[in-house]
Amino acid sequence: MLKRSLTTLLISAFACAILNAQELSPIHQRQPTLTPQNSGTTSGLIAVWPVNPQVVWASGRDGTFTVTTDGGRTWRAGVVPGAELLQFRDVQAFSASVAYLLSIGGDPTDFRIYKTEDGGATWTIQFENQNPNAFYDGFAFWTPHRGIAHSDSVNGVFPDLRTTDGMTWQDISNNMPPALPGEFSFASSGTCVTTQGGRNAWIATGGATIARILATRDGGNTWNAYNTPLFSSPSGGAFTVDFRDPFDGIVGGGDLDPSNPNNADTATSTDGGQTWTLTNPPPVTGAIFGLSYVGQTGGGAGNNLGRAVVVTANDGGAAWTPDEGNTWFTLPGVSGYWAVAFASPKAGAPLFLASTASTSKTNPGMKPVCLALRHQVPPRAVPSKVHRSGPAVTSKVPFGKTPRCVLSQMWKAAQACSASICSSLS
Repeated sequence: MLKRSLTTLLISAFACAILNAQELSPIHQRQPTLTPQNSGTTSGLIAVWPVNPQVVWASGRDGTFTVTTDGGRTWRAGVVPGAELLQFRDVQAFSASVAYLLSIGGDPTDFRIYKTEDGGATWTIQFENQNPNAFYDGFAFWTPHRGIAHSDSVNGVFPDLRTTDGMTWQDISNNMPPALPGEFSFASSGTCVTTQGGRNAWIATGGATIARILATRDGGNTWNAYNTPLFSSPSGGAFTVDFRDPFDGIVGGGDLDPSNPNNADTATSTDGGQTWTLTNPPPVTGAIFGLSYVGQTGGGAGNNLGRAVVVTANDGGAAWTPDEGNTWFTLPGVSGYWAVAFASPKAGAPLFLASTASTSKTNPGMKPVCLALRHQVPPRAVPSKVHRSGPAVTSKVPFGKTPRCVLSQMWKAAQACSASICSSLS
């Protein structure tokens, strides 16, 4: 199936929710409750990025973005002029004023990178693709001025980009490892690319016979490719990756083929992504679209705070693990969540999560997490291209960055929320 055609399956408006889970003991787990919130838009939101517990950005269909500066009590949504027909598959912000958006669409020039420095009042196009076969899936930043953007392979090459000044983007395709036949990434949650520290980055791929991780230790000057044990095919592979420090990371994926729903797996690495070991399978089906470690904050660009608990989210359910995949706990009633992200590493900060209905918030003292809900939304079909962006995302996620979220070991409570209601782990 085509990469963009697969994204046209589930089209619905998503709402956002903020959760805050109460700190739990290993044996006493409570589910947080969520309070519905109005994200300010009826367009499906795809990506979420919390800068801190108060400032959160989200982006999605119809050229839409939305931002809160009061922890989700109110949201201000807008549409980027000239992008009304585009989908913003990724968002990353550094304050209430500064944010980046990455768009996709049906034409080559629809793949763009936008930036605002005035809270969304005006947007500047920093990059507009001219490669007829490129498909930019996501981006990630080390600082407000340094970041990378990743595309599916074109003729055996990844036409990836890098900025070192927060204004211009340079082609670094010559720095990238050769692509395998048919290799691409999934734009299902904006988390196929992740950064950590000041120079480390990892990219998850699929579509080929092997699902791989592309890794750099020097800010994108040089890259290496490493095999993972995750399932891979023209409709599957590694969707999302995250690292809690330079060495310890987790990757998740699966298969978009509805006839093959039992390949949702995660694998962990303890050597910076060079080798990977399958964890026990999470209790979800389909493919894992987004995951994150606790402590991954917008401002910190992937800083590690030692949290090992991970929350995974996808269209086949959601789950969390306190030990990087050795044991898993289902998040009851949660379906259609594609992205997750923590708003803050501090106890008591709100946990954000997006759902097909409205936004919710609980404030019992758990670490903030953000889940960006993603449903398959239509980025137009393009013959001969596998659904490389993962089920298109359409979700009404209110905050933060594209999905990548984990629950903190400190609060050890995983959150879950269905359309307009949320339960809590306690």
